[in-house]
Amino acid sequence: MHAFDVLGDPVRRRILELLATGERASGEISAVISEEFGISQPAVSQHLKVLRDNGFAAVRAEGTRRLYAVDAAPLREVDDWLERFRGFWEQRLDALGTELARGRRERRRQEQQEEEDRND
Repeated sequence: MHAFDVLGDPVRRRILELLATGERASGEISAVISEEFGISQPAVSQHLKVLRDNGFAAVRAEGTRRLYAVDAAPLREVDDWLERFRGFWEQRLDALGTELARGRRERRRQEQQEEEDRND
């Protein structure tokens, strides 16, 4: 399965978001996903299996619990693929940053002028 096929599912993306904050037990993941998406525990387990089988998540046993964590390798591959497209938005984000800085400078200048006017 291609990385974007794995990431194309909102349930799997949400699971990865949960795992991005740290290792989580399968029961905890199931509880959150079941509540948010209204799907059963076996359905959540299938999504975890897809993530695991495609290298996006690692699992380890701790007693009877299964603890899941993000495996970043496939995400780095996605990031590498996206690299060729970054130029489309980075220039615009840079321009936005310049405009925001210009606006902040102008507000500071206006505030300083108002302060000077009040003191005169």
